[in-house]
Amino acid sequence: MTDSMAKPSDTELIESAKSGDRNAMAAIVTRYENRVYRLAIKMVKNQPDAEDVLQETFITVMRKLDSFKGDSAFGTWLFRVATNQALMLLRKRGRLQERTKEIDTEDAPELPANTQDWSLNPTASLMHRETIREMDEAIARLPESLRSVFLLRDVEGLSATETGEVLGITIPAIKSRLHRARLQLREDLAGYFRPSKDKIAGPSERQEDSE
Repeated sequence: MTDSMAKPSDTELIESAKSGDRNAMAAIVTRYENRVYRLAIKMVKNQPDAEDVLQETFITVMRKLDSFKGDSAFGTWLFRVATNQALMLLRKRGRLQERTKEIDTEDAPELPANTQDWSLNPTASLMHRETIREMDEAIARLPESLRSVFLLRDVEGLSATETGEVLGITIPAIKSRLHRARLQLREDLAGYFRPSKDKIAGPSERQEDSE
């Protein structure tokens, strides 16, 4: 691919957007909107709130883009804005639990295809709709402080340093919370992923059990 065909970098788009180039700002939104939405839907657990977080995130980015000095990666700064927007929404509405009316995140528009990679059990079963739902429900039951770290580290793939910058906490705290989140998820999902006798028994064995 030649330089003329290469996509502009974040830095190039940001500089153009700061100069008033609306196409550059639109390109930034297009580049990151799916990732921001995916993070939002996992945090707030319903589509209307996730859309609000997505909208408020990019409104804030457009308003504060001049304040971005490039001290950290743009994606890290953007996730900090998105995470703060999600937490403010949750706290404003007086709950850190998922709303009664949930949606299956697989039905949410424009979600990336790799949301099932939780670094817990890399088997083909994680592709199944029921398994993804179980994982999402388990993540939603994590305390907010653990859930945020897990989503940023294991779902979005941010480094410990980047996650610390987003959440404003130390790397040791990130590692501690991530460890606790993974342990809680494994404990929560142990029964689901442990094969039952009916699942592993053959037809003749199940017939014998029923007699």
